[in-house]
Amino acid sequence: MINVRKSFFSLFGLYLIFSNGECCIDDGCYLPKPNITLKAINDKQTLVVSWLVKRSSFVGDIYEIELSRTEQHTVIYTTNVSVSPGGSAEYTWTWISDLPLECVDHSVRMRYYNQSVQSPWSNWITNSGVKANDKSQIFPSNRVLRQGSSAMFCCIPPTGVNVKRMTFRNKEYRLLSIGGGVKAITVNNLTIPEGIIKHLILSCDDATGKSVHVSNYISFPPQKPRNLSCVTFDMVSVTCTWDSPRKQLPFDRNVQIYTLHIENSDKAPFPCEQSSCTFPAVPHQQDYNISVWVKDKLGEEMERYSFNISDRVFPVVKSLRVNRGVTGATVSWSMQESLTHMNLICQVATVPLGTMELRCNNIMSSFCDAKLEHLVPNTKYNVRVRCTVNGRLWGEWAEGSFTTDLLVSLDLWRRIQPLSNSRTRQVTLMWKPRIAGTAATINIQEYTVQWSQEGQTESKNSSVGQAVMSIGPGKCDFTVQALLPSGTSIPANITIPPAEHKENLPVQKRLDSTSEGGFNLTWEEQSTATCGYVVEWCMLGNAVPCTLQWNVPEENNALFLHASEFQAGNRYTFYIYGCTDNGHRLLEMQTGYSQEFKSVQRPSLVEPVQSTSSSVTLEWHYNEDDPAQPAFIMGYLVTVQEVGSVLLPDRSNVSVADPHMKFVTIEGLKENTEYTCSVSALTKEGPGLPASITFRTKINYSSLILKVLTPIFLLMGCTVLLWSQVKIVRSGLKEIFIYPAGMNIKTPEFEGFLHETDQWLQSQKPEECISCDIEILNGRPSLNEITALRDSELMNEPCSPSLQSSLSSSSPSCMLLEANYCPQLATLPWDRPASQQVTSLMNRSYLYTLKEGYSEPPKVVFSETKSSFETSDCPLESCGVIYGYIANDSL
Repeated sequence: MINVRKSFFSLFGLYLIFSNGECCIDDGCYLPKPNITLKAINDKQTLVVSWLVKRSSFVGDIYEIELSRTEQHTVIYTTNVSVSPGGSAEYTWTWISDLPLECVDHSVRMRYYNQSVQSPWSNWITNSGVKANDKSQIFPSNRVLRQGSSAMFCCIPPTGVNVKRMTFRNKEYRLLSIGGGVKAITVNNLTIPEGIIKHLILSCDDATGKSVHVSNYISFPPQKPRNLSCVTFDMVSVTCTWDSPRKQLPFDRNVQIYTLHIENSDKAPFPCEQSSCTFPAVPHQQDYNISVWVKDKLGEEMERYSFNISDRVFPVVKSLRVNRGVTGATVSWSMQESLTHMNLICQVATVPLGTMELRCNNIMSSFCDAKLEHLVPNTKYNVRVRCTVNGRLWGEWAEGSFTTDLLVSLDLWRRIQPLSNSRTRQVTLMWKPRIAGTAATINIQEYTVQWSQEGQTESKNSSVGQAVMSIGPGKCDFTVQALLPSGTSIPANITIPPAEHKENLPVQKRLDSTSEGGFNLTWEEQSTATCGYVVEWCMLGNAVPCTLQWNVPEENNALFLHASEFQAGNRYTFYIYGCTDNGHRLLEMQTGYSQEFKSVQRPSLVEPVQSTSSSVTLEWHYNEDDPAQPAFIMGYLVTVQEVGSVLLPDRSNVSVADPHMKFVTIEGLKENTEYTCSVSALTKEGPGLPASITFRTKINYSSLILKVLTPIFLLMGCTVLLWSQVKIVRSGLKEIFIYPAGMNIKTPEFEGFLHETDQWLQSQKPEECISCDIEILNGRPSLNEITALRDSELMNEPCSPSLQSSLSSSSPSCMLLEANYCPQLATLPWDRPASQQVTSLMNRSYLYTLKEGYSEPPKVVFSETKSSFETSDCPLESCGVIYGYIANDSL
């Protein structure tokens, strides 16, 4: 087995010797040194390594590549590259450096492995960096850099000079040592400056004080085209368009180059604009596969598109023309002759008529046409035309405009005025040109008026809108025409009825205006009106003089007149005529205001005012039908107010609904009172200006007499009724007003006594009344004894020496009952014995009063009663007058 293995290796070694030029020596087999080439692309900071690969071996080779910087060959990158077996070919490997290649030397070497056999390293292949002479140099310089990327900038000083500082956009960065005195900085996220020139300044200062500056530009890489499409207008050339996601800014140094390639043909690439490209169609080729490339200093992008040229036809309308008429027009246009054999469909759009579609397959001619009908005369129209092939892709609109020819008619009216003492009539014809459409006003040169009566025809010309003629009493026909630069207008006809034709005036109707102040006239349609209607009115309403206006309605029984034609506060009367074979006949009269005002005239009050003690009758004069009034009179408002007071409730305002009724009676007024009355005319907008008058109601004498006589008659009646009872009444009054005989009561003393008693009673607390009865039994002494006893006892009276003064002053200690007083409650029973007399006394404590100055009533230690039988006016002869003093301890 070992021998077999040795034999295999021997044979394999011979194969390698003869096939690859490899040599074997005593200590084993070896591979030759690789031969490589190096290419540097400085603006892209790229190194491209190339070598020749022999692919005759059964197994692939592995190549080891090393990159170094500076003259000391400091290795900065190592990689292995596998190459598959195959035929001989040149193989390339690319490396992109983060540092500009101009900064330092970059060297590359290689060796490869074939199974376990390793070749020797190739020689170092060096891309030399830039050497500075008298001043420093900065890289990269004047280069377009990618937006958003990171970049390294280096500064190469002269030999023996050190780099002191590097700044980017006036900002100093930390220096990195690259080798050989070269310094570098790293800047992250590069942004596009806001100035017009999108450049950034980089500076480098060395130890000698010298400074260098360079500029670099920031831009974005190319964008892939979007919405790529192609069309042909004539099947001869093809135009392709696309959109760029991002447009380049002005003064951008990153110039983009666009090219179009037809991939299924041998045509060379076509240079293009930034968003479009036109190239000639390939004869007899229907299908196209194209690609659009965009390249710049930061890269390239590409987009592909495929189409059939027959499906991308975009017809173009040329030579659009219009042959106009009064109510119609003919539109014509031309197409490319190369498209006339195709299925062309065109659209003609006219505003506001709409769009019509037609086929345009005229092989003999490249022109197409379409007829437009039902147009309005003297009106401007806009027309557009576009076409398509097979209805797949519509071309652009071709636009034009035209104005239809003039159509002028006349609104004709008349005014008939009979001449005095003659059968001749004066006819004034008036007309207004009516121009159909919306175009500008035309120039009418002259008018021709022609009339015929009783077989005779006459004519005259007029340069204004009216003419005056004298005609006879018979029927007369008039015709008026306008002379235009392009011809004449439509003739206008009107008939004047015979003079003996009389019309009955219809009843005048009131007309309400619209909310905007205009008039909406309506009337009953008449079968006799065979040629229309005419509405006539005066411009200033019913004021004199009348400037006649008229209108020929387009409808048979309605006409709307705008508010701008009328003045507020003016009354307008509209006369509606129907046109018949024998002339115009008056059908209706309607009157109204565009806007009513309440400032109507004041009524004229009739004086003197007719009044009574409780009512007043007002009367006034007023012309409610006066056409000069600024509103219709709906009635009257009468206001009554008492002078110096507010309005009377419920009866202060009285409305009169009938404008022809000009008097009113107001009831319920006060007699002999002054009132103010005002009368104003009522309109739809409210009351107008008032007319006022002041009057006074009369005195009601019958009521006054009744008030005086009523109490007199009542008194007389009472007197008659009470005359029969006069004695009873007299005794009752005597008992009330007359005191008993014998009492000498002075009026002032009695009044003082009553006043003091009243004061005392008010000061007492409410309590139960205490009374007592006293019966005294004694023998009836003789009159002499009684007299003597009375005299002696009076002399020995226990009262104080000032008793007389006390009694006269009504002392509260004791009260002397005055003589000759007979108590009404005292009774003398006649059945008692003669020797005894019973005297009954009631407690009369309520008659006493306290004298001012005493805190409590004085005490009395005894009481004594004396009686006397003196002659008195008592009704009872046996009555005795009792004198006595009663202690008021209980008071």
